[in-house]
Amino acid sequence: MCGIAGMLDLAGERDAPVDVVRSMARAIFHRGPDEEGFLWRPGLGMASRRLSIVGLADGQQPMSNEDRSVHVVFNGELFDHLEKRAELRDRGHVLTTHCDTEIIPHMWEDHREGMFERLRGQFAIALWDEKKKQLTMGRDRFGIAPLYWSRQGDWLLFASEIKGLLASGMVPARPDRRGIDHVFTFSAMPGPVTCFEGVNCLPPARYLQITKGNRGDNVTIQERAYWKMDFPDAGQERDGDAKTLVDEFEQLMLKAVEKRLRADVPVGSYLSGGVDSSMILALASHVKGKDIHTYTVQVDEPGLDELDAASMVAKHIGTAPPIVQKFRTEDALSTYPSLIRAAECPVIDTSCASLLQLAHKVHSNGQKVVLTGEGADEWLIGYPWYKISKALGFLDKIPGVELSDNVRRAFLRMSNVPNFPAQVRRDIEKVIGGTNPWIDSYGVLCVSKLRFYSPDMLAQMDATAPWAMLDMDLDRATQWHPLNRGVWMAGRVNLAGHLLQAKGDRVAMHSSVEVRYPFLDEDVFDFTAKLHPRWKLRGFRDKHLLRLLAERWVPPFVYKRGKVIFRAPLDSFHLEPEPAFVAQLLSEESLQRTGYFDAQAVRHWRKAYTSMRAGSLPRLSIEMGLAAVVATQLWHHLYIDGSLCELPTVGSAPAAT
Repeated sequence: MCGIAGMLDLAGERDAPVDVVRSMARAIFHRGPDEEGFLWRPGLGMASRRLSIVGLADGQQPMSNEDRSVHVVFNGELFDHLEKRAELRDRGHVLTTHCDTEIIPHMWEDHREGMFERLRGQFAIALWDEKKKQLTMGRDRFGIAPLYWSRQGDWLLFASEIKGLLASGMVPARPDRRGIDHVFTFSAMPGPVTCFEGVNCLPPARYLQITKGNRGDNVTIQERAYWKMDFPDAGQERDGDAKTLVDEFEQLMLKAVEKRLRADVPVGSYLSGGVDSSMILALASHVKGKDIHTYTVQVDEPGLDELDAASMVAKHIGTAPPIVQKFRTEDALSTYPSLIRAAECPVIDTSCASLLQLAHKVHSNGQKVVLTGEGADEWLIGYPWYKISKALGFLDKIPGVELSDNVRRAFLRMSNVPNFPAQVRRDIEKVIGGTNPWIDSYGVLCVSKLRFYSPDMLAQMDATAPWAMLDMDLDRATQWHPLNRGVWMAGRVNLAGHLLQAKGDRVAMHSSVEVRYPFLDEDVFDFTAKLHPRWKLRGFRDKHLLRLLAERWVPPFVYKRGKVIFRAPLDSFHLEPEPAFVAQLLSEESLQRTGYFDAQAVRHWRKAYTSMRAGSLPRLSIEMGLAAVVATQLWHHLYIDGSLCELPTVGSAPAAT
């Protein structure tokens, strides 16, 4: 992986300020500490920070085609570049390096915008076509590699991280309340909005094309999708006998793992002891041998500690015992400022702090690349709310009677949890094609808006349509099985906006570590997308097909194990004695200064929730809401107004230098 940044003059051909572009590149140094490279053209400046993984000796960017009419800066990995390189040479292209970046300008020559749908891997690309006077930027299908852009007057700026844009001095750090509302809606930042006014996130599977006229006039900025997540019509999904499907799935996963082991540096693997990461390690060991370093987190909460399971998996497979990063409740507190700096948005999932530390452990062990199991839960129905939704769905067998929604609302009333009017759920379902299990999941946090938002934020909520911004293809979505609508939501929001961001790229690249995802292989997704839902959720057994495959590779305690969602205790921000910086962030003065939250409500619920039964839905809802309030105040302090608190300095995971 790398970091990219740059700026384009939309009005003419003024020289891009060298000091500005260099400052943008320095701000993302952690993404590529090995090399830097720049391209200067009239009206254009592009920069690359390189983390050398493939083509160590000759992979410096920017890279160009033979006549230097096409130039590229690139963040990511193209896992089939060896095959693509051979195809390009057969068509007469001259390639002179061993790096995957080099195939991009040549593929542009052959396919132009059609190049994106032919690329396989994880990527964010900025490409300058000298003849067309055209800048094109694109991201991979699932949003593994990030890319942000902003238009400021006659300049368009882009960078792998928002830090790069802010470092230009041309993009002011102002809050966008729509982005904050997205955090309280999804516990994620799926884009296109961010928490920064005027800063846009290019969504997955999209490219942005900026074309200049002859003298800078008639500039066009167009965003297009080159691929869309799709599923068969309900009733048309693929079925078959178990052995045939498991055999095919096994071959696809072996191929996906083999491609992601391609590197000129050693590749390690995260290992939690769950079926997803255990399968990745088992397949990787089969392909490459047992000499693979594994990394796991040991937490001080007995019900959440996965070290024993990870150690047993490593022993069964034959790899060395996992390298352990210990994570205590106090680490969540001391690491959170570094986590928010890395993520560039409020983060509610406390486990992200442990992964920030784990990536630092990988870096300190001298490694740059790890495999991980994200994507299995998304493609194969691995979350518990699918089962809850399926159970409630039995209540809706009577036509015209919304029994399941009535049961939900009655449960919330009995639990003293506030709720939105029934019409709100119906309005959401209209813009996402119908019923969806994720509405219930996100609802646990979403009711925090009713508890904690200030009047100004409540008014913002009424003017914002976060679900509609996801831009689901309704013509297709209404034809899918409801479980596949859930898969779409999982991929578009939870995966792209959370797991690949605050749990993936940001926390890993903060320590100059690249994460690779075999379950996000394009062929693996295409295969699972076409499967009948019974191969994803069989009765109430989640990830059914994966568990059948795992029976061939890992011990029973792994493939029979249920989903474990790790979170450090959410109440760690509010324990007595309370951390000084939390008290400062939640003081009436600080809350009034940001204007997002009702200070009286925050004060009330910080005391009231402690009398509620631990683990109950009412308490969980309040804990999540309070964690979101703290994270938002902390984000504001770090990026908007640095006078809200005095931060702890002990235990923060530093960026790699």
